Amino acid sequence: MYHMIEKQELGQLRRGIADRCVLALLQHQEGYGFDLAKTLSEAHLIAGEGTIYPLLARLRREGLVETVWRESPEGPPRRYYRLTPAGMKSLQQFRQEWRRFTQSVEAILNETEDSHELKER
Repeated sequence: MYHMIEKQELGQLRRGIADRCVLALLQHQEGYGFDLAKTLSEAHLIAGEGTIYPLLARLRREGLVETVWRESPEGPPRRYYRLTPAGMKSLQQFRQEWRRFTQSVEAILNETEDSHELKER
């Protein structure tokens, strides 16, 4: 049972940061949904391609990304996503918060690990 709860919590954490990782991927260049999905899937942040489009639609509704249609040599035109100024601001704020968050978690994990090692000696 504990292992199952742990997996669910990890999944929630991944979903919670996947959208900000999309913003980071779009920071320097626009991206195609399938390519974004592939990158995030390889990083184990999303389950697969079907997960990316609802996430991108939400980011678009929130005004953090915008879309542009581009011709494709491989078929119909493709929708590419790019960061808006609001998306860039959101990404910058997230980076600051993420650094504080991870530093705090690391400090606690290291502290408890160190104190556990001392108790074992």
